[in-house]
Amino acid sequence: MIRRAVLVLLGLVWIGPTYLLLVNAARPAGSYDPGSAWVPSGDFALFENFGRALEGADLTQSLASTALYSAVSPLLGVLVGALAGYTIVVLRLKYGFWWFLLIFGGTIFPSQMLLVPLFVGYSDAGLYDSRLGMILIYTAINVPLAAFVLRNFYSGVAFSIFEAARMDGASTWRIFWRIYLPISASALTAVFILEFTFIWNDLIFGLTLTQTEEVRPVMTAIAGLMTDVYAGTPVPVGLAAGLVVSLPTVVLFLATQRLFARGLSLGSF
Repeated sequence: MIRRAVLVLLGLVWIGPTYLLLVNAARPAGSYDPGSAWVPSGDFALFENFGRALEGADLTQSLASTALYSAVSPLLGVLVGALAGYTIVVLRLKYGFWWFLLIFGGTIFPSQMLLVPLFVGYSDAGLYDSRLGMILIYTAINVPLAAFVLRNFYSGVAFSIFEAARMDGASTWRIFWRIYLPISASALTAVFILEFTFIWNDLIFGLTLTQTEEVRPVMTAIAGLMTDVYAGTPVPVGLAAGLVVSLPTVVLFLATQRLFARGLSLGSF
């Protein structure tokens, strides 16, 4: 009984902020009152508020840019990570473990440590405030996770498969493309979902490496909208924008949760 009560209490604490978000994002923009934030207004103005956010912060262009980043960078990341895992494990690259440490070792540093060097490097290279620059950085930070999962996955695949394909005359690239890549589809999908979610919700790199509405990610645009709350942007408008924009990642995870769980378990040899 005590355990159940504790779990219920913790569940309510966890659900509380979500409840506040839903209730206040759906109330009319002009009726927000901090003193009655816990009480539903009785009206449903979520999409009206989101429409105001779309117009006020020009989220359409940011959404298009974020969709581009979230689709292209994870695809490139999982492909490069799969190639790294295949080269290290299957092709038995010399000093493969140390190469893997070099790839994965960058993840031990906080992202904040990279911001100043990235800003300076991007400014010098002409990549600052460009979609190409954002695709490159998102791809680079996603490769280590993909390499980690695919290295573990390929370690559990019988090496005789590679030997048999080589005896049949297949090239190393053909073996990777026609055999190893298809059998690792579940693991690749799991990594893609994780990386898609990370890129869609990213704020810190968007704040540092972008400036214009055409390039900046949507979460950066919403952050700019929320900073204008005291300058005239109603709180429900900012909350509605954040809620609606977060829905694609929720829908993607719910639609692929079985495949996601299967892919992670396959990559845990």
